[in-house]
Amino acid sequence: MYDIIGDIHGHARPLNALLQTLGYISQDGVYAHPEDRQVIFLGDFIDRGPHILETLVIAKAMVDAGTALVVMGNHEFNALAYHTKHPTEDRYLRAHSEKNQKQHQATLDALDDSQLAYYLSWFATLPTYLDLGNLRIVHACWDPVQLAHITRIFANHDGFDTDLLTAASNPNDPLFHAIETVLKGPEAQLPPGYSYQDKEGNVRQRIRTKWYEAFDGQTIAQYMMPPKTPPDSELEIPLELPAHANRHGYPATDPPVFVGHYWMPSKSPAPLAPNVTCVDYSIAKHGLLVAYRFNGESTLDVSNYLAVPAQD
Repeated sequence: MYDIIGDIHGHARPLNALLQTLGYISQDGVYAHPEDRQVIFLGDFIDRGPHILETLVIAKAMVDAGTALVVMGNHEFNALAYHTKHPTEDRYLRAHSEKNQKQHQATLDALDDSQLAYYLSWFATLPTYLDLGNLRIVHACWDPVQLAHITRIFANHDGFDTDLLTAASNPNDPLFHAIETVLKGPEAQLPPGYSYQDKEGNVRQRIRTKWYEAFDGQTIAQYMMPPKTPPDSELEIPLELPAHANRHGYPATDPPVFVGHYWMPSKSPAPLAPNVTCVDYSIAKHGLLVAYRFNGESTLDVSNYLAVPAQD
């Protein structure tokens, strides 16, 4: 069975502690479980944290040894785009703006040129999702339409090459919207004059939405992801979803799906729905590093979460 671990963001000390709490033992630099268990990493290994290289070493060693599986996070995708030049224009696929550089700076400081090139080549091979039959893994959103498009596009590719990165970074290309949805989550525009501050203090005019919950006229405050506690009273106004948005939510009869990405604010991990959970509990903001011990159940169990606090 599987132990699904949320976003790590360079916090290797909590990662070591969590793996040991889960019963994994390090031998010759590789963590493995004495029973038939594997870790599944939800991506976002890099940026923000103090021990990015150590985090990458631990995770890649486990994946290479077969004691872990992995999906790509938006920070791995962003890093690929940040370091890839446009094939025909004098610019990088992800702008080297002050905001983007600030977000990526801890990784730039942690890795030398050869280490950066080595791990970027690994990032390019990471799958964007895993469908393992009785469970599903994706960094931000399980959207069958967008996942089907990604599957078709990648059918003849081993990973992200320059052409695919260019397409995925072009707002006019369908691959851009597919990658944005599954790695960053679907969004909705706020009405003119409305905004809010995200976890990093950036002022935003768009919200991430509760894609797993059917939309039935909820207000912005009710349908934004992650939920605010208490809800922002200024956003208790009608929400208009984009025309292309999935309004049906994640089917209650589908296998459990695990996501990261959303910086959940609670200190008590719990499912978002009986078969949907986020395991990102804000380790990079002095929160928790969380794992869910999956044993084949179709309804998620709150007693199956394990967590360790930030240690840096």
